[in-house]
Amino acid sequence: MGSGNAIRGSRVGAGPMGEAERGEAAPRVRVSFWCANMHETRPSFASDAAVPELWDCPRCGLPAGQDEQAPPAPPKNEPYKTHLAYVKERRSDKDGKAILEEALERLRNTKSPW
Repeated sequence: MGSGNAIRGSRVGAGPMGEAERGEAAPRVRVSFWCANMHETRPSFASDAAVPELWDCPRCGLPAGQDEQAPPAPPKNEPYKTHLAYVKERRSDKDGKAILEEALERLRNTKSPW
């Protein structure tokens, strides 16, 4: 048998939800953006808001611009470099050998506790 509560699932003081409760929506403008894969994205912005130059394509993630004929180029992804690759960029093989010899000489000159 029901409890007879006619407003079950509602909070006290809750009223109808709609435009009257929330107020008027801001005027919107839709802007088209195209990525290098020619995907079109049409986000909407408030008519008085500044529209960005670039927008991320939701389909492929590439940057998209407003010029359909000349979309922005995809960003260049540099390959992963190991720590050794970065060291080799800063030091020549001759420098590396000299540093290694210096470190080995220091190890040879220290007394071992064993």
